[in-house]
Amino acid sequence: MSPSTNPLPVITPGPPPRAAGLAPRSLATGVALVIGACVSLQFGAAVAVQLFPVLGSWGVTALRLGLAAVVLLAIVRPRVRAWTRAQWLAVVLFGISMGAMNGTFYAAIERIPLGVAVSIEFLGPLVLAAVLARRWLDGLWVGVALAGMALLAVDSATGSEALDPLGVVLALVAGAFWTAYILTSKRVGALVPGGGGLAVALVVATAVVLPLGAPGAAAAVTDPALLGLGLVVALLSSVVPYSLELNALRRLPPAVFSILLSLEPAFAALFGWLLLGQQSGLLRTLAIVLVVAASAGVTLTARRITPARSRPGP
Repeated sequence: MSPSTNPLPVITPGPPPRAAGLAPRSLATGVALVIGACVSLQFGAAVAVQLFPVLGSWGVTALRLGLAAVVLLAIVRPRVRAWTRAQWLAVVLFGISMGAMNGTFYAAIERIPLGVAVSIEFLGPLVLAAVLARRWLDGLWVGVALAGMALLAVDSATGSEALDPLGVVLALVAGAFWTAYILTSKRVGALVPGGGGLAVALVVATAVVLPLGAPGAAAAVTDPALLGLGLVVALLSSVVPYSLELNALRRLPPAVFSILLSLEPAFAALFGWLLLGQQSGLLRTLAIVLVVAASAGVTLTARRITPARSRPGP
């Protein structure tokens, strides 16, 4: 990121002029886009878990990202010849962070429950929100979400089912790349109009995971049933949520977007229970309630957060 171009928000200590704040309609649209992305992504993840025994987590990741890239390239047809060096750099970094985030996350949910993995992974966006916070109220919502993470740690330490240490580490690594994904996605949204940046980033992301995922993905190509399920996962977990998130980041500052993502553990626990039979105990449920409360709180107070740059066009 060049020092002369700063897409991150400026959070003012007092209420800005009404014209400078987030418009209510833009805020509502951004929130709806993030919620839609959360639902689609976690439903797709629950479906993907059922493919792990056959293709492996990295194989499913490669298949999902590769199919999503093909679909978006066919729809968008990006005019890459007109891109500048800055645009290419932003898209490549976006793709690297996307591929690493997805690969390590799928490897994590192969070893630990979906809701737990997403809650641990959320530490990445939580740290980003804490760094971007400038008012005491922002710090309060981050603190509420952090309390939820603490409850999750207590539940993991005292629960009857011990978590796979490697799964926990992979979820933490995925969280770090999730933070990079948020920042690079914001950058691409500002520099590259439309969905061309996302389409090419998916190609880069596929290349990132192919060294580990090629054997599993190749096995699915010869099986129509597996290929069809892979396409469903690609649409639910890549095409739909990433398109929604990219548009949401054009309407919301990264700090707001990061804490809104605290809805992810709730949807992950829901679909983990509905589709995978993964149970959620009292402490885990309380942790989810706290992070969702933080999400709602930051949304209600987000009108006082002013983007440093005007929102780019769609």
